[in-house]
Amino acid sequence: MSQFERVVVTGLGAMTPLGVGVEKFWQGIKCASNGIGPITLIDVSKHTTRFGGEVTGFNPEDFVERKEARRMDRFVQLSVAASDEAIKGSGLVIADNNRDRVGVVIGCGVGGLQTWEREYRTLIEKGPDRVSPFLIPMMISNMAAGHVSIRHGARGPNTATVSACTTSAHAIGFAYDLVRRGDADAMIAGGAEAPICDSALAGFGNMHALSRRNDDPAHASRPFDKERDGFVMGEGAGTVLLESLSSAQARGAKIYAELLGYGMSADAYHITGMPEEGYGLGNAMKAALRYSGVQPEEVQYINAHGTSTPTNDKTETAAIKQVFGEHAYKMGVSSTKSQVGHLLGAGSAVEFIATALGLYHQIMPSTINHQVPDPECDLDYVTEGARAAKFDVALTNSSGFGGHNVSLALRRWAE
Repeated sequence: MSQFERVVVTGLGAMTPLGVGVEKFWQGIKCASNGIGPITLIDVSKHTTRFGGEVTGFNPEDFVERKEARRMDRFVQLSVAASDEAIKGSGLVIADNNRDRVGVVIGCGVGGLQTWEREYRTLIEKGPDRVSPFLIPMMISNMAAGHVSIRHGARGPNTATVSACTTSAHAIGFAYDLVRRGDADAMIAGGAEAPICDSALAGFGNMHALSRRNDDPAHASRPFDKERDGFVMGEGAGTVLLESLSSAQARGAKIYAELLGYGMSADAYHITGMPEEGYGLGNAMKAALRYSGVQPEEVQYINAHGTSTPTNDKTETAAIKQVFGEHAYKMGVSSTKSQVGHLLGAGSAVEFIATALGLYHQIMPSTINHQVPDPECDLDYVTEGARAAKFDVALTNSSGFGGHNVSLALRRWAE
């Protein structure tokens, strides 16, 4: 074995507003479909924003028994379903001969808010003795990683990340490190989020982060468009199986892409805002290129963070120009948030999956709803639908409240 293992992607699982399962997600991406609509999970009549991205058709009892499902917050249910799909699709059998070499890193940005809201109402209305004894293990953010590990008997490295909208990008990066240095042969990695509840909708709404296009929710998420007015909140989960190349080849696994490396940085600027120059995200992209041994001109596609907020999109555009110079205009750039909304802590895992499948199928996802060009956002945003293209190297970017930035670098797999 060489000093460091190469790390490849052999399993994918996704629960998104485009449907239950990675196949429905990818079909939606290819067809430039829209998963945004009126919120049905809660009564939104008093909220300023009344639409979002729900995983319609998701029934937790299709994946776990009713009693077990009732002891999980929705974010855990979504994560268990996505992880089951990723593991099954990878063909990896976790058994006594390898379970100590298979680990889990799955994060959540805000934890079990739905459980917290319900039990807090119980506390106020009925008293402390009526609060569920499962409150804490249902709401804490590490429970997706815990449940997936227990369910599959994965006894290798296990942890959870919590870094707002970069949560699952950090999870995938940390899992990559564990496989690369030989601490695990395979890692189940990603993120989950179920934030469609009163407190999250009110909190994000009152800080004017959410779009308020209640009369036209289908066109509300419009990254890089001049008339963008905020992001669209969504729920979901994304899980990938990262595996050492030697392990994957030994068992003849299907390989979707190679994860070359990643970069992290901080803006050190503001709790929610981004510096207009984009130096923080720019530094993360530079670090990803440096770590991966990739030259800027080799990158042909970027799956952007692209939230559809006025500040983020022009800042990310500036960051891409800062890193790539004139080559920035020669790359395809897209934001799949235009199709599924912003899945917060799950978003970067789902976008990683879109990027890996894009490389595998040689298709660049589209940025839908881009109707009015913004002079400050002047790159090639792949606005005409999913684009067939030959490309070998891609980045996927994430930024989060607190000034976190992550960029992951992937390469198309070829024997």
